Amino acid sequence: MLGILNKVFDSNKRELKRLQKLADQIELLAPEMEKLTDEQLRGKTAEFKARYQKGESLDDLLVESFAVVREGSRRVLGLYPYPVQLMGGATLHEGNIAEMKTGEGKTLTATMPVYLNALSGKGVHVITVNEYLANRDATEMGQLYEFLGLSVGLNLNGMTKEEKQAAYNADITYGTNNEFGFDYLRDNMVLYKEQMVQRPLHFAVIDEVDSILIDEARTPLIISGTAQKSTQLYIQANAFVRTLQKDVDYTYDEKTKGVQLTEDGMTKAERAFGIENLFDISHVTINHHINQALKAHVSMHLDIDYVVQDGEIVIVDQFTGRLMKGRRYSDGLHQAIEAKEGLEIQNESMTLATITFQNYFRMYEKLAGMTGTAKTEEEEFRNIYNMNVVVIPTNKPIVRDDRPDLIYASMEGKFLAVVKDIAERNKKGQPVLVGTVAIETSELISKMLTKKGIRHNVLNAKQHDKEADIITQAGQKGAVTIATNMAGRGTDIKLGEGVLELGGLAVIGTERHESRRIDNQLRGRSGRQGDPGITQFYLSMEDELMRRFGSDNMKSMMTRLGMDDSQPIQSKMVSRAVESAQKRVEGNNFDARKQLLQYDDVLRQQREIIYKQRFEVLESENLREIAEGMIASSLKRNISYFTAESDDSEEWNLQGIVDYTNANLLPEGDISVNDLRGKEEEEIVDLILEKVKKRYDEKEELLQPDQMREFEKVVVLRAVDTKWIDHIDAMDQLRQGIHLRAYGQTDPLREYQSEGYHMFESMVAAIEDDVAKYIMKAEIRDNLQRQEVAKGHAVNPKEEGKKVKKKPVVKKINIGRNDPCICGSGKKYKNCCGKNA
Repeated sequence: MLGILNKVFDSNKRELKRLQKLADQIELLAPEMEKLTDEQLRGKTAEFKARYQKGESLDDLLVESFAVVREGSRRVLGLYPYPVQLMGGATLHEGNIAEMKTGEGKTLTATMPVYLNALSGKGVHVITVNEYLANRDATEMGQLYEFLGLSVGLNLNGMTKEEKQAAYNADITYGTNNEFGFDYLRDNMVLYKEQMVQRPLHFAVIDEVDSILIDEARTPLIISGTAQKSTQLYIQANAFVRTLQKDVDYTYDEKTKGVQLTEDGMTKAERAFGIENLFDISHVTINHHINQALKAHVSMHLDIDYVVQDGEIVIVDQFTGRLMKGRRYSDGLHQAIEAKEGLEIQNESMTLATITFQNYFRMYEKLAGMTGTAKTEEEEFRNIYNMNVVVIPTNKPIVRDDRPDLIYASMEGKFLAVVKDIAERNKKGQPVLVGTVAIETSELISKMLTKKGIRHNVLNAKQHDKEADIITQAGQKGAVTIATNMAGRGTDIKLGEGVLELGGLAVIGTERHESRRIDNQLRGRSGRQGDPGITQFYLSMEDELMRRFGSDNMKSMMTRLGMDDSQPIQSKMVSRAVESAQKRVEGNNFDARKQLLQYDDVLRQQREIIYKQRFEVLESENLREIAEGMIASSLKRNISYFTAESDDSEEWNLQGIVDYTNANLLPEGDISVNDLRGKEEEEIVDLILEKVKKRYDEKEELLQPDQMREFEKVVVLRAVDTKWIDHIDAMDQLRQGIHLRAYGQTDPLREYQSEGYHMFESMVAAIEDDVAKYIMKAEIRDNLQRQEVAKGHAVNPKEEGKKVKKKPVVKKINIGRNDPCICGSGKKYKNCCGKNA
């Protein structure tokens, strides 16, 4: 009965049957392809492209195109894809993950779907984990693509804009996940569309897909920089604002908390800062600083809106009266308040753009991946990336001997046994690959082997080109290689002469990783293509995984039985306990990644809106309609502030409307309270808009049309970029403190979504207000130039992990190594936070 159920429910078997039929069809075309000359084979590419343009789908072309690549591969590379590789290639084309064991030829498998999808002319990206592999694969597989008439590009860090554009315009582009992600972010910061390098994201094949989409999923790509805000300017603006008088130099509306400079105030500002026109486009920064300083002095009150604690401004929540530590006002207001209170101005580094790998890769129209180990994370791939995992059978049966784990009482006993095993195997010349979870473990084993006089190589994933070289040699007679589990991924270990007779490559694991997938990856290094091999994991009761999941009973049982460190136990019960611990950790990690994605989705939706609109601005020839829409929106919103308190128009603050209009849209005197009296709200908006359009027309007449169009772009881009950068920072601050809301019995995620939405709305309103003010008030000069709001640099997630924050003032605490740790863990300082001190 179970057998029948397995047949019914094993979707992988059904999938493999279907793929086998496809592979058979491709095989049938082999004799026909063999007869073609090189020129005729190459001509197939043009034929396929023409058929695609006429309406045939890529699926229709799959069988023939795979057969062409297969024959091309035999002629150019001397490699002929096996049927299982054809099956893997079809899986990739369908946007799924092909799980293929190490040594089964994943790189060659990818050439077929990559070629097929490149026929569309939309570009295919092949993503690898490091630049060495990208370079290697682009060079080796590039020979095949070029033979078939396709162009190949290589996208590396440090390339010029022109080199990157050429790489992306190729039919097939190789590169690393980091570089593709950073290019996407940089493209959405450019000032001219000609500076963009990427085309729309079409199809990506990710090598070592589990490493990139699972292990690195929580690592955000960040372009960090210091926004061009001068600390000195905050101090100057603060000193200037102190000299101003209410109702003479500025007007303040209690209800809306709106502060506006009057004509007198503007004149004073121009005198104080030694400039001719405060609204000249080159003085945007000065104007912004004055406005924020005014807000800080007039509408923000100490001990009501904020308090000063330990030399820092702490915001007071207006609704609950609680202190919101870690939150900062955006748009420079926080720095303006710091200047007002005479505190040190924190001009920290800012995140100019950020995205996680999860969200970057989900933007591709179609995504595929390959790895030796993905089945254990199938649920995550399906839920987050909408990709199924198909386990492709090996070309030859696996004859590797995977031995049960050996468990020792202590770490010391385990490492002595590992070294003894290595020495015995090395004596007879069998190559040994030792896998470690941490770099420290590699170094410890290396020292122990050196003492025994055993020559060996140590790898810890730092030098990619050298690393691949060492890994290639790891299968030679007498080789001993110690590697962290992830080192050398993507590089094949070929067995040297006489090694088969010695039992093939021996893989020794020094402890279980918290993820089964990484253990399987290590195992898969041995026994490729039907070669013999052996794998053995050594565990101890003191390993981190064992400690975390309660092995005290097991340890005391071993002691009671009088088992010393020279006697390991081979227990299925312990092995099962280890596997269930791994499953638990994997579950926890999946939940953490899923939660991160839920939070990041809030920013993703906002990012997509801003980037889309920004691109439209770059593409548009004429922004007047967009600018007028923003002015109208800003005007309606601001007028509603002055009329919101009452339905009776007699009680409306008409003087407030006049002050706002004078300060932001029209020359003083263009509109008066008498003009507005007795009118409905809509009539007031229409009257002012009519005058605004007339004023806009006058500006148009003074300039060449292309000058006016460029002026609009300068204003809109500056407003969008400035506000968006501040918004990212404010969202980051919100994200860091939001988990505390759980103590108030509220769902932090829902709170984050709700507040994030309101913050985004406020940002859009601020953009509209800025555009309205500068389009209508700014003086236009001949030499208009778009300017970057801030200088940024890519932060390598592998080195940084997260963006660099401002450094807090550290108070020195003298604590002894054996004292209890200050974090409250209950451990000694030396075993806890003092470990790396």
